[in-house]
Amino acid sequence: MSRMQGEMLPLMMTHTQLRTNPAGKISAVKPSGPGLFLVGFCSVRYGLALILHLCNFSIYTQQMNLSIAITAMVNHTEASSQPNSSTEQPSMDSLGSWNETLKEAKALAPVYDWSPEIQGVLLSSLNYGSFLAPIPTGYVAGIFGAKYVVGVGLFVSSVLTLFLPLAADAGLALLIVFRVIQGIAQVMVLTGQYSIWVRWAPPLERSQLTTLAGSGSLLGTFVVLLVGGLLCQTIGWPYIFYIFAMIKSLPLWAIVVSYFCEYWLFNTIMAYTPTYISSVLQASPKDSGILSALPFLVGCISIVLGGLLADFLLSRKVLRLIIIRKVFSATGVFFSSMFLVPLPWVRSSQGATMAFLVLSAASSSFCESGALVNFLDIAPRYAGFLKGLLQVFAHISGAISPTVAGVFISQDSNAEFGWRNVFLVAAAIDIVGLIFYLIFARAEVQDWAKEEALTHF
Repeated sequence: MSRMQGEMLPLMMTHTQLRTNPAGKISAVKPSGPGLFLVGFCSVRYGLALILHLCNFSIYTQQMNLSIAITAMVNHTEASSQPNSSTEQPSMDSLGSWNETLKEAKALAPVYDWSPEIQGVLLSSLNYGSFLAPIPTGYVAGIFGAKYVVGVGLFVSSVLTLFLPLAADAGLALLIVFRVIQGIAQVMVLTGQYSIWVRWAPPLERSQLTTLAGSGSLLGTFVVLLVGGLLCQTIGWPYIFYIFAMIKSLPLWAIVVSYFCEYWLFNTIMAYTPTYISSVLQASPKDSGILSALPFLVGCISIVLGGLLADFLLSRKVLRLIIIRKVFSATGVFFSSMFLVPLPWVRSSQGATMAFLVLSAASSSFCESGALVNFLDIAPRYAGFLKGLLQVFAHISGAISPTVAGVFISQDSNAEFGWRNVFLVAAAIDIVGLIFYLIFARAEVQDWAKEEALTHF
């Protein structure tokens, strides 16, 4: 097969299946009806469109964050002859319910005396070098590959976003330079991705794939404008740049995904253990309550033992921190899933059922010394904020998982297959989250979470 044929293979194989007829010849069969929709929607092309959607989302949050942050960065009441002088942001009495940490963070956010002309230069500086970048970007993408161009552009833009608050405090000229370079890097992402669609977008799907990817730009603009004003008013404008730079951090996403998946299993067990014991083991309400409490009592003990063991291994330098996090996460997820899945097959034995429930809860608690505490390792500076963010995903999981379990149970008259599907889905989601965590998790402090020294020009 020639190189050109290999490159065009994704287009040639669109929605096509190969079948061998009785004569031994291979023929192409094209699915129709609902099968065609499923084959297309679950294809690699749509996965690629989703990835580029997230890339465009990230790029436009970085483009627009200064537009909303500048409303809080500029001192609208005081005039000063210094173009880059700063004062402390005035306090707000309406935030009395917030804790002292948020108040201190907001008080440290500087305010600059920038004239409307300077603000115009800052907001337009993103485009100063951008009009020269698209042509060479497309050329380079054709030579080295679009994935490298898009990846480098997204990385450079994200790193510069982290340092924009420092650049603003260091000097107006440095801030403009950062924005110019950031604009060029963003053009690399927005232009380079179309070299991917040349090979991966069939003519009949080209519009839907490119628009699905491009819709991330509008969603990113919507999110940053919706959330940015709240962030400026509560914790200070620098956090707009920090937070929207965090979303490009794979180690952080590894923890987020792990939180969602592990809490899916935990919330399912917590919500349905009394129901399962009552309906499957035919226990009375009193016995059901006692038996349901037992796994969580054992889990309470094992979670403490797991923490002691993790710290012991770290203090004695038996294992590195990242290995400890991954080993404890893998132990918790694998064994809790392994003991959960066989429950429908041992439903006739009360002893076996309770043993598996207890062992599942006990092993699941080891995750608390793994992925669930990993955010303290990668970003201790933002521990409070990140814990709140992670709890959002945990509660989203808790809002979905019992509902899904109820649907499965209601679809089966005797509930046997319903319970089996509940446990299989919970275990599968937990394992998928574990795989993602094992690949991308880190334990060192990330660049966006490090303290930086300010240098004034």
